[in-house]
Amino acid sequence: MRLRVAIAIAMSDTPEQQMPENFESLSFEDALKQLEDIVRKLESGDVPLDSSIDLYARGDVLRAHCQKRLEAAQARIEKISVGKDGNAAGAQPFDTE
Repeated sequence: MRLRVAIAIAMSDTPEQQMPENFESLSFEDALKQLEDIVRKLESGDVPLDSSIDLYARGDVLRAHCQKRLEAAQARIEKISVGKDGNAAGAQPFDTE
């Protein structure tokens, strides 16, 4: 538990700094794969504390990025219009910004 508190305090600055500038262009699948790799490394217990803090911060940004992508996908799905027969009848353009 103390490690989690220490990590949370250490990453309270700006975890975005842990990410490459173009992380926004990562696909959901690529971001999720990187996040899974980070979790695997952290769970192994073989990573030094300072590296664990950096990995945790990077993982938090990747998690937020994945969440943002999922929310955008959900919003796009909700824009699909349904016809009287219950089948998809069309879709409205979705603005992600």
